[in-house]
Amino acid sequence: MALIVQKFGGTSVGSVERIEQVADKVKKFREAGDDLVIVLSAMSGETNRLIDLAKQISGEAKPVPVSWM
Repeated sequence: MALIVQKFGGTSVGSVERIEQVADKVKKFREAGDDLVIVLSAMSGETNRLIDLAKQISGEAKPVPVSWM
């Protein structure tokens, strides 16, 4: 049994078909008895959409360092 960390980018969860593909990959590792840590990015286009919304609200959107990760 292994601990496996997998990260899936926004495009890989950007549609129902792609989410199902990710789920199949995760399922195969679990069936093999591995422990998993799964990291998912926002769906394709969502980060830009959220930044645009923040700009509309505050007039600017500044990136925040993610030092707690």
